[in-house]
Amino acid sequence: MTTFFAFIVAILILVSLHEFGHYIVARWCGVKVVRFSVGFGKPFYTKKRGDTEWCLAPVPLGGYVKMVDTREGNVAEEDLPYAFDKQHPAKRIAIVAAGPLTNLALAVLLYGLSFSFGVTEIRPYVGTVTPSSIAAKAGFEAGDRIQSVNGTAVRDWGDAQTEIVLNLEAGKVNVAVQTESGSEAVRVIDAAGTPEAGKVAKNQANIGLLPFKITTRLGSVLEGSPAAKAGLQAGDRLVGADGEPLDDWTQWTQLFRSSPGKKIEIAYERDGTMLSTGLRPDTQELADGTLIGRAGVAPAMDEEWAKQVRHEYRPTVGEAFAMGWDRMTGYAMMTVRFFGKLITGNASLSHVSGPLTIADAAGQTAAMGLQSYLEFLALVSISLGVLNLLPIPVLDGGHLVYCTAEWIRGKPLSERVQAIGLRFGLAAMMLLMMVAFFNDINRLFG
Repeated sequence: MTTFFAFIVAILILVSLHEFGHYIVARWCGVKVVRFSVGFGKPFYTKKRGDTEWCLAPVPLGGYVKMVDTREGNVAEEDLPYAFDKQHPAKRIAIVAAGPLTNLALAVLLYGLSFSFGVTEIRPYVGTVTPSSIAAKAGFEAGDRIQSVNGTAVRDWGDAQTEIVLNLEAGKVNVAVQTESGSEAVRVIDAAGTPEAGKVAKNQANIGLLPFKITTRLGSVLEGSPAAKAGLQAGDRLVGADGEPLDDWTQWTQLFRSSPGKKIEIAYERDGTMLSTGLRPDTQELADGTLIGRAGVAPAMDEEWAKQVRHEYRPTVGEAFAMGWDRMTGYAMMTVRFFGKLITGNASLSHVSGPLTIADAAGQTAAMGLQSYLEFLALVSISLGVLNLLPIPVLDGGHLVYCTAEWIRGKPLSERVQAIGLRFGLAAMMLLMMVAFFNDINRLFG
């Protein structure tokens, strides 16, 4: 239920303000607005105020502002001066651009509001490298500090992860690092076209890097789990299994997963005393029929390392909104670059997400707290703004191209050219929506 309400609130805010941007600028430019709708389909709520009909419709995947326009039917003589298509191209450009620009401005406000509560930055240090992962094959080591990715400097852990994943399908990714000893090195990721890279895109996962160091000390033990039944407690340090020392948490994870129903003799330390116990992991069947073991334990983090990696501070209000601007412009440019890579085949279509994934993210961030939800709204608002500015007919960006061409030529493009562009735009958007829905279903239920 939280996911549903968080998604609906997100749509109402982002779509309403996008369309309100169109609406308010249209009114300023003297254009008559007939309908303002949030959602598509037959309205279930309608209220007439002035010349405008305000509506809520059942399909919450967008909205629209309907203006008086002679291209869409007969217009009364007295309304002709207020028709959208009778306005100067500069006015039409302002009206069309207002929606996406409102989304970008909203992102700045949301980020600024979130940052004013406090900022937690994760510095770009490698704490844990998963064995046999993409990162492990590239030679990453715990203690590496990521400095740049393909020549682009990174500011924090999020920047580093985003740059790596964005470039993963384009070819070799050169990651400049400073090692724990202070020397300079370059980790080369060569995973383009591999199944591992496909899984990263499909599951929105990482390449096997974590910023925090995971210890072999237990952070929590699930009540009623095999570990709890074996007498293990939070704070215990796992030492070895079946007489073999295991000093890395990933080794323990692999051991538990590969031992469904099999008894394991575990040596562990509690308050300086060495103890042992027998543990038999529960058996769990995955969707593909694979059987894995579950012990019911989670590791503790290395707190000293976490203090070094995590940086918390509270900026002034001015600094918070300046950071909001920087975050918005950075993510907007990243989104543009992603679409460019998508067109040239250097990014996987698996990265494209639809409403189901957005709804899932809305629920997760809402459960995490107000700041996480505000930053989720900001990120989706940026995506909505940039997407609508793409020069594709049926999107705001396509209308901007038409209006700009008319302003330069002194006359509109021919109806035939506009009709061809419209068909192309519809086909492109339908294809994108199909890919997004397929990825959503595959990611959430596959």
